Amino acid sequence: MQVSSSNVSLQNRYFSGTGSIGGIHLPDFNDKYVFSKKKSGISDEEYRKRIREQAYEDFAKGQFQNKSEGFNRLMKSYTSEVSPDRKGIITSGLKAVSGNRQNVLKSIDFVATLLEGKVKYQKLPSGNSDYIEFYDKNGEMAATYSNNGWTMYTTNAEASRQTEMCMIYNEAWGNARRGIPLAGEEAVSVESPQNSFDAKA
Repeated sequence: MQVSSSNVSLQNRYFSGTGSIGGIHLPDFNDKYVFSKKKSGISDEEYRKRIREQAYEDFAKGQFQNKSEGFNRLMKSYTSEVSPDRKGIITSGLKAVSGNRQNVLKSIDFVATLLEGKVKYQKLPSGNSDYIEFYDKNGEMAATYSNNGWTMYTTNAEASRQTEMCMIYNEAWGNARRGIPLAGEEAVSVESPQNSFDAKA
């Protein structure tokens, strides 16, 4: 099974035009691979239907998983349902860091507890490099900043959700490739796709 590259953390990316806090550029929270908590109000059943429809649409266009913008948008929405509030953690964390590092000449190392998690900051001995870790309320690392770049880390809940989406998508994409028509939601369940045949027996 191919797993979407969104399961992999973003390595040292620099985002421009996103504004900054304390001289550090913020990540682009609209980026397709930067997930932050957002409830859509869409049920899991409706999501499954949309995922299968996207797989059939992508097969028809000769696309698969993250080669499809529709897949990427759906993955962002589906994953963000269980994501930590990265935007809140990062912005409040940078404000805490900014307030603590002003007018400090020697290296500092501190931990600040935030509403949605905590931030660990370290000014490296070279004097021109910051290293910051951002944790969610479960203690899982959500992001790091160093050398003017951001790395986003996938939480366990996000990884599980992404794997689930890929399994639904891959099964539907395989069915499309085999020429099996997209069945109605009432006829097919994720656990037991053969139910649609049993109903007609």
